[in-house]
Amino acid sequence: MKLFKSLPARLLLGILLGIVLGLILPAEVMTVVVTLKYILGQLITFCVPLIIIGFIAPSITKLGNSATRMLVVAVILAYVSSILAAFLSMGAGYAIIPNLSIVTDPEGLRELPAVAFQLDIPQIMPVMSALVFSVLLGLAAVWTKATTITAVLQEFQNIVLDIVKKVIIPILPFFIAFTFCGLAWEGSITRQLPVFLLVILIVMLGHYIWLAVLYGTASAYSGRSGIEVVKHYGPAYLTAVGTMSSAATLAVALSCARKSKNLRADMVDFGIPLFANIHLCGSVLTEVFFVMTVSKVLYGKLPAAGTMVLFCLLLGIFAIGAPGVPGGTVMASLGLITGVLGFDGDGTALMLAVFALQDSFGTACNVTGDGALTLFLTGYAEKHGIKEETVAAPEL
Repeated sequence: MKLFKSLPARLLLGILLGIVLGLILPAEVMTVVVTLKYILGQLITFCVPLIIIGFIAPSITKLGNSATRMLVVAVILAYVSSILAAFLSMGAGYAIIPNLSIVTDPEGLRELPAVAFQLDIPQIMPVMSALVFSVLLGLAAVWTKATTITAVLQEFQNIVLDIVKKVIIPILPFFIAFTFCGLAWEGSITRQLPVFLLVILIVMLGHYIWLAVLYGTASAYSGRSGIEVVKHYGPAYLTAVGTMSSAATLAVALSCARKSKNLRADMVDFGIPLFANIHLCGSVLTEVFFVMTVSKVLYGKLPAAGTMVLFCLLLGIFAIGAPGVPGGTVMASLGLITGVLGFDGDGTALMLAVFALQDSFGTACNVTGDGALTLFLTGYAEKHGIKEETVAAPEL
């Protein structure tokens, strides 16, 4: 069935099957479930440094090779939009999540059986080492104009993307099914499911608030109406909801942006394709609120403010190199979730599941927000006397 070729549909099926089985399976069978979940979790964790290197370093080399003034401005706009959306979400998290009906008292929960055997798969390097290595390697390749290393990094990115598509994505539904099976067997998921449904609605409201902020600020800076731009974005928003992909929505987004009389044609041709790859404000906003919720649900407390600030700042960098797959932002930032926030396998699985289920709306926010950033670029070009001409977007 075509329906179950979609990742969110498979994840939803995995969640439902996991919950049902968790309510009926005996302890002996749960030992097998816990063991399989542990092995799959080890495989996913092993791939995290590869994903970091495979997407951060090549992204830096691509941006560096095309470093024009407008590109620098565009990258700064995308990064600032993402981290400010993250800080907005963080503030909302500290204000809202403590008031949600989240039961953190483990009283009455059953204890999961121990794994039958441990198949440990150590990472090739720690997560933060992979991040620093990626940044330094990418920058050094740009500084030295190392064309061979740049080509190798591009090939490595293609390899890692195939690992994500052909290994990580296919096993995710099983990993999440096993996780929810364990949570249902313990008895905790039945208490928390309404909370996650409410959180998804809160995050969607956050998307619209952030889009209003972006377009309002862009209007004030450029002196042009943001409403005139966003009114053309209905088809792009709906396409993004349906495809869950900024790349798949690109043609529609370009068509929508070109209809606006307030966007310069050269800035549309340059900015829209570029922002489709590096501007992920909706996905970042979603992930920040979700990690705070999952932390409260599973670990009984919100992350420390300093830890969340670091997470938000790094997440903006990771989003620029996020892979072009459903849930790409959270996939690229698995290292931050485990390394900075200290999430274990259960926390990672919950993040992947809940994020993927609403990823279409996060993508729609990303795509619609690109119009606001293009309005910023239009205002910048006019204020700095940059003449209108044909500008090719960097290939990302």
